Amino acid sequence: MDFKIKRKSTKTVVTGSLVENYPHDLQMYKIPPTENISLHEFEALALERLTLLRCLATATTLKGLRPYSEEWTEFVLGDLKTQGLKYYARLCEKSGCGTHDADLQARRKDHIAHFILRLAYCRTEELRRWYIARELELFKMRFMTMKSDAVDAFFKLNNLCYTNISDDEKNELMKYLRESTFYQSTQNIETFKFYKVKFFEVLDLVKARKVYLKGGYAYVPHKDFISVLSAQYRTHLRHSLAIACQHLGEIEQDERLVSLLKGLHQAYSGNDYISDTKVVIPIESIDSLSVKSFPLCMRQLHEQLRSAHHLKHGGRLQYGLFLKGIGVTLEDSLRFWREEFTKIMELDKFEKQYAYNIRYNYGKEGSKKNYAPFNCLKIINNNVGPGDCHGCPFRHSEFNILKNKLKGYGLEGQAVNDIVDMTKKGHCQIACSKYFDAVHNTGLDLGINHPNQFFEESQKLLKGEIKAEPKKESKPNNNIKKEQDNFEDMDLDEIAEWKET
Repeated sequence: MDFKIKRKSTKTVVTGSLVENYPHDLQMYKIPPTENISLHEFEALALERLTLLRCLATATTLKGLRPYSEEWTEFVLGDLKTQGLKYYARLCEKSGCGTHDADLQARRKDHIAHFILRLAYCRTEELRRWYIARELELFKMRFMTMKSDAVDAFFKLNNLCYTNISDDEKNELMKYLRESTFYQSTQNIETFKFYKVKFFEVLDLVKARKVYLKGGYAYVPHKDFISVLSAQYRTHLRHSLAIACQHLGEIEQDERLVSLLKGLHQAYSGNDYISDTKVVIPIESIDSLSVKSFPLCMRQLHEQLRSAHHLKHGGRLQYGLFLKGIGVTLEDSLRFWREEFTKIMELDKFEKQYAYNIRYNYGKEGSKKNYAPFNCLKIINNNVGPGDCHGCPFRHSEFNILKNKLKGYGLEGQAVNDIVDMTKKGHCQIACSKYFDAVHNTGLDLGINHPNQFFEESQKLLKGEIKAEPKKESKPNNNIKKEQDNFEDMDLDEIAEWKET
């Protein structure tokens, strides 16, 4: 893909080429894009696609919703619209062959963004697994929204030569099809189309006992045909990512792309929480707010500051920007830090060594940039040295210390165990979400990705602006669900290895 700086564009007729290149909402992404785009669009499309995949991950992993269920789909579409990604929601809601300009532009963005993320996620096996799992979820969701005419068009465009079995063969096998087909209790399967495919093309259906097997073939109802396509799509993606990885050296000769592609998985795609002058939090209320509305990373910084009357640079920066983001004014912030620090030092020392940095964070000194508070990914990936208390407690604290701290806050034993369990698995943001629920005695299962989001959602909950859902009981069979999730991420060779073990 070539890149150039975009100049003032003149109107050209491109509808014909877009119709030719993007005749269908759903793509197998076999042909890479060749058009020139600006670096700004390159970055924007990458972050939008990443936001889309994170919406899917939140619905499946954090919310625990059953993939492709009505509730799951509703959450994903709602989240996409909230994030300003209406064109992706459009593609997911009505996959088809329309030629409206909005449809064509959406397909173009979808196509280019997919290939950009291939470059970012081909680097390691862990990144490839995550990317393939999310892209498969997206592919399945979009296929399942298509009407029959759109499915036929998709088959034709992608040269997929699958034909359904004859009526005579179906009638001969009807007894077995009725007994083995998942939908037999709720729908009239006599009206279904059945496809005869090799059994290894639908291992997920075989594993779930949702399909009739005979002579090495599986008889797949049209409602489950996505299993055949998704297996092919997974194999195609794995192969394509391996090829992309081999060519990374050529791509990264362009220094403009290196940092973006390497850091994309850890890039933050949500709100910046730049301080809004309309929202002012008086500094006198900080102590009470810290108990429930501060995430654990900020609560421990606040407590350390109150007890030691000092924070190291990393802690001052992380906590100071957080306070700025929730609405603490520069004047209040200066007063707050001054009152604490002057308990262990002279006022003159504070003014000379520390006041400048506080004003700097608010854009009143130096480059005068209005700095944004740190997001979770930045905090999690911070370097934390001995004696530091900034960073993420779910990433940088020892498990026993974390457990004792949570118990000291009066949290229930099961809630503490759930939080620590997520921490041990490396799921820091999920652990933070569970901490939010434990502190507020609710079961919202928020996807926490920013400390200021934690504060904002807490305030909405405490003020009654959002409805508090009752706390859910711990879900059974977590090990089974985890095994199923891992199975979904495997390709055919990995499944064979898994069976042998």
